[in-house]
Amino acid sequence: MFHVEKGEYATKTFRLPVELLRQMETVAQNEKVSLNNLVVQCCKYALENLDSNN
Repeated sequence: MFHVEKGEYATKTFRLPVELLRQMETVAQNEKVSLNNLVVQCCKYALENLDSNN
């Protein structure tokens, strides 16, 4: 479950596959959070759950 958090941010530009972006926009809208917030939460989750054996 995602929780809304606030903090210090920096601006970077990333290119994402169109279909991934569409899916993320849909999730963000359904969860009533910004796309930016969803991306941050997904990145944090991925890093915290990264398989360190690779």
